Amino acid sequence: MEWQPDPAQAAQPDLRSMMESLGVYSLFGIRFDALPFSAGDATAGSEMELQAAVAGRRQDVDLPRLIESSNFFANLRRRAASGEMKSKAAAQLERYLQQNDENLWENSCVRFPSRLLSPFARRVLGRDLQADRENPGGERQDRDRFLFEHDGEETVRIPVSYLLKLSLADVLGREASLPRSVRDGARVWMDHFLNDNTSPETDSFHIVSLRPETGMGKAAAREASKRFLLCQLLLMHANANLGLKDSGQEAVLFFSPHPPLRQKWLNDCISDAFYRDLFMNPCLSGWRHGEAKHEYMHLCHRVLSRSQLNAVAKLREAGIIANNLVVLPNPSNISLANNGVHVSLGSRILTSRFGDPSSPRQAAQEKHMGDLVIKVAEHFLPLFVGTYSADPYRFDFNDFHPERALGFLAHELDYTHLRMLWRRWQKKASIRVLGQPVTPFGPPWLDRLIALGFGLKGDFVPDFRIIDYLMALLCTDRSPALDGKLGNHDRLKRDLAEMGVFDARMSLYLFIKLRECRAMGFSGFEGRHYSLFETLMGDMAPAVDLQNLILALSFQYLAEGRIQHDMIPDDPSSESERRQIVFGAAIGLPTFFIRNDTGNRFLRGIVERTARIRHSRRYPGYIRVRHDEYRRALIRTLRVDAAALIEMMDLRETMADLSERVEYPAERGAAGRLTAAILDRCGARSPLDVAASEFNGAAERYYRGDLRRLHIREALDLLEEDLRDMETSPPEKGGPSLRQALSSATGGREAHRYLREARQSITEGVADADALKTLLRITIASLYHDVERNVDIVRGGCASVGRNASVY
Repeated sequence: MEWQPDPAQAAQPDLRSMMESLGVYSLFGIRFDALPFSAGDATAGSEMELQAAVAGRRQDVDLPRLIESSNFFANLRRRAASGEMKSKAAAQLERYLQQNDENLWENSCVRFPSRLLSPFARRVLGRDLQADRENPGGERQDRDRFLFEHDGEETVRIPVSYLLKLSLADVLGREASLPRSVRDGARVWMDHFLNDNTSPETDSFHIVSLRPETGMGKAAAREASKRFLLCQLLLMHANANLGLKDSGQEAVLFFSPHPPLRQKWLNDCISDAFYRDLFMNPCLSGWRHGEAKHEYMHLCHRVLSRSQLNAVAKLREAGIIANNLVVLPNPSNISLANNGVHVSLGSRILTSRFGDPSSPRQAAQEKHMGDLVIKVAEHFLPLFVGTYSADPYRFDFNDFHPERALGFLAHELDYTHLRMLWRRWQKKASIRVLGQPVTPFGPPWLDRLIALGFGLKGDFVPDFRIIDYLMALLCTDRSPALDGKLGNHDRLKRDLAEMGVFDARMSLYLFIKLRECRAMGFSGFEGRHYSLFETLMGDMAPAVDLQNLILALSFQYLAEGRIQHDMIPDDPSSESERRQIVFGAAIGLPTFFIRNDTGNRFLRGIVERTARIRHSRRYPGYIRVRHDEYRRALIRTLRVDAAALIEMMDLRETMADLSERVEYPAERGAAGRLTAAILDRCGARSPLDVAASEFNGAAERYYRGDLRRLHIREALDLLEEDLRDMETSPPEKGGPSLRQALSSATGGREAHRYLREARQSITEGVADADALKTLLRITIASLYHDVERNVDIVRGGCASVGRNASVY
């Protein structure tokens, strides 16, 4: 039975007493070194969501073959031929299959003969096809989807996300030269290759300590980068050694923040049930009961699809849709194919304080502090959007139906802020005729004619993922999500379920989530607001630094008594007021509005530091605030209030870098750099100079090509640096077995020199079998060395890294 809090023990704790119990006070004031997330206290782990695709001809790749042989397509053709329905639907699906000049099929599965797997990899596959992976005895009921007979031999059919894990198992099964300790350690990594939504996911093989002497966020970015490199090498191994290339399939893997354009096209041609059948992951890895998790993901897709339809009614209630002329969203929602990076930071201090999972009092205290810290941190999120991560995206004029453009925002903002945001977006976009904004009428031919006649180009947004995905559900009047009370998420989910917005069985969506000690084994916070990093060391590393600083400052505010829950109210209007700033930043709006008499005293304090504010002429009782000035005010707040923390964590360069990103967004910000690279491939000076399909298509090709190679080169640089350190450091640092493994892998040559010579072939994906085998050996050895160096911080950390590999 799930633990339930005792209402008598769930009363709001005393914040001062809780901070005293952490030992943050001394005779001389605040002990900054005793604050949670101060220098040396924080640990970090990350989860990366990647985009997968399979290149090959229509007759060779699983996705088009599956569509063509499906009952859905056959029934569509039959009904069209008999006149029961228009032939347009069948024709659109046929065009999707035929018109693919790049021969690229996003999120397709792959097929290959099972005989090509090593015996160990076959055992791993057999274990993962069990109904209960930890208690074998019965197979999954859908086993025949993944193992079947084709051309007289047993064939494996799996998504690329699971292919990564199986490829690692195959490498370890074939590799006898690695020391046994390295092979056994690498087996543990297999459960860090996850797959639940659509895209491949990996989480940290080990957690890192955020210390000034280890580079703070650079340690987290280094781990993520080398993990990305291993994924690339494993995919090359699968392409070459599991028969994919020989059978006309080549899997590719890269960072890409939003759903592929062709997958959106396909989604418009098929039913929601068929979409789930094609793209919802089978959850073969990372979950004890894979089928149950698979059904849960079906639930998520059904709920989000229903929720986007309910958003249309909300837009009408808000007055944004003034009549019944709407373009209904597709009943199948594709937002689960969005990809981002989640960064979890844990605190040793908090984990030690709240480490008793059976203590309701500790749980209540952790919740009280955690929710308040989240509310404070949300005010700083505009510093991240477009500066460290981004998702540049073009809207054409005919995309500007509010029921499409606004996505889930009707469930994330109250009606007042939703109307304000939509009006500012219309004013910003190129959709005006005689000075008045005009939205599309519905018939595509008419909208194209109007756009051409009046030169209506639509708009460009710097971070599309933030507005395309359900990022943070708005609370209700009676069920706040962050009031510090135990069970508040469950109460809100029940309210939202009754409204048709959500399902009580799902995890509540928030920008920042509390990682509760009794549930996760550590106490900390997960940042879910990152889209695409152009460079992990250049963008992710300082972003982690800033995330750490903001959490530490939030606890400093608590210790100083400057923040209480009632200072940041928990009603929907106040919650919407602070979150509208994040969504406005993602859209690229120049201004936002807050009430003169806002009850959010913390926000009011930041606005008092903001330059160029004025009373709104359009909205009496509101203040108009510029986004760029608000960001500058946030930086001033950090420099003044967190001065001691910045000095202690050695984050002066991080703050200087942040200021440059805010002052020069086109040159220094992530959105500006990504946009410039995409425009370079379009041969255009501005996103509005090209059609949306051209810009967004160029973005996908850039992510799949040049940006993927940039990420690989960055990881190779880090690997070469680590190998040189392992080979030149005293013997006790690298360990004799690792040195022996490196020497054996390279035939006695220095591993870092070998890597330097082979890097071009790896970057281009053309390394021969011997080079690939060698690079896998030295990469695995280096990653194992990283894990061993960090083993002392596993306890009290922030990621589940010690899973038992003995089940294989």
